[in-house]
Amino acid sequence: MTNAPAGPGTSGLRRTLGTGDAVVVGLGAMLGAGIFAALAPAARAAGSALLLGLALAAVVAYCNAGSSARLAALYPASGGTYVYGRERLGEFWGYLAGWAFVVGKTASCAAMALTVGAYIWPGQAHAVAVAAVVLVTAVDYGGVQKSAWVTRAIVGVVLAVLASVVVVCLTSGDAGPGRLDEGASGGAGGVLQAAGLLFFAFAGYARIATLGEEVRDPARTIPRAVRVALGIALAAYAGVAVAVLSVLGAKSLGASVAPLADAVRAAGVPGLAPVVRVGAAVAALGSLLALLLGVSRTTLAMARDRHLPGRLAAVHPRFHVPHRATLAVGGVVAVLAATVDVRGAVGFSSFGVLTYYAVANASAWTLRPGVAARVAPAVGVAGCLALAFSLPWTSVAVGAAVLGAGVVAYGVRKVRGRGQGDHPDPGGR
Repeated sequence: MTNAPAGPGTSGLRRTLGTGDAVVVGLGAMLGAGIFAALAPAARAAGSALLLGLALAAVVAYCNAGSSARLAALYPASGGTYVYGRERLGEFWGYLAGWAFVVGKTASCAAMALTVGAYIWPGQAHAVAVAAVVLVTAVDYGGVQKSAWVTRAIVGVVLAVLASVVVVCLTSGDAGPGRLDEGASGGAGGVLQAAGLLFFAFAGYARIATLGEEVRDPARTIPRAVRVALGIALAAYAGVAVAVLSVLGAKSLGASVAPLADAVRAAGVPGLAPVVRVGAAVAALGSLLALLLGVSRTTLAMARDRHLPGRLAAVHPRFHVPHRATLAVGGVVAVLAATVDVRGAVGFSSFGVLTYYAVANASAWTLRPGVAARVAPAVGVAGCLALAFSLPWTSVAVGAAVLGAGVVAYGVRKVRGRGQGDHPDPGGR
């Protein structure tokens, strides 16, 4: 098999992103609303043992990151694990990964947009969410370099807000180390569920790999950027989790709607709460920006192979972006943000993304023989499956149903193709 088009002369996409830009795109996706929202449900699932859940989620994320980085260096094409699964395991597994990513992250995009609305204007959350989607789609349409510049500014704001929360909480007289060990709840199952929910906050580094055709020197840039972005995000999350737990305790954290804002109030600095709310909105906006980039590029790759309408594979001659895919994804997300309640989107998105990464790890397993080279992919596959099926049963049921619908659609397409005597090349070229 051959790789997808990688140069501007064949695909229309330009390699304009360096290592710093790629790190920023990954951080923009990871340092989104997840850390502002996922701590509370994780505390409800595991109590103070959510810190163990965070560590477990980080281990799985590290294995996934290593597998994704190795594959991205070998296959520097738009689409991420959709491409890796197709090239290493076969067309079906690539399709399954792409479908899981697109549907899971489309729901996540809507959740991020509604988070922006909830923090900026709670009474008109849906209207603000739609406006946010329109704005971010316009930025993405203008080119990946513009998106990276905007994301850089957003990441700076979010890191400053998170650092302020950590400093205020840990230096407060109300902080107590004993609150870090108030007792776990839910046992091992609770820790696994907390890890699955917190994994949502780590699931942004894939955005770097999905931009494979727009990164300079991808064989070096992508692995380096993935590991740097994941390390920064883990340090930020660990600091925030410890700081918030030390002030609120697991019980109050689990009952909180806006845990970081409540933490700074409990620490005796209520004036910082509005800043935290603005930071949460900005973080959600940055996450939405990075998510739309990733979903549109995976849509581009699947459209090239005719798993989605071929018209979505078009690349704009001036802006060098998949403009039809960008507009289509933005339109679907805007409709969802205007009409649905996506409170369960964190669990649903986690189920889809964990499926996506299970395929990535299975693909990495095939790269090199030997026990040492296969430890991380094996741990990654096992970790992804364990976390996916430890999520709330509603998330598992809906996620499995949506993935099943995608499998049925794939089967119908293959049957029709055979009936018409159509045997396209798996790469769509």
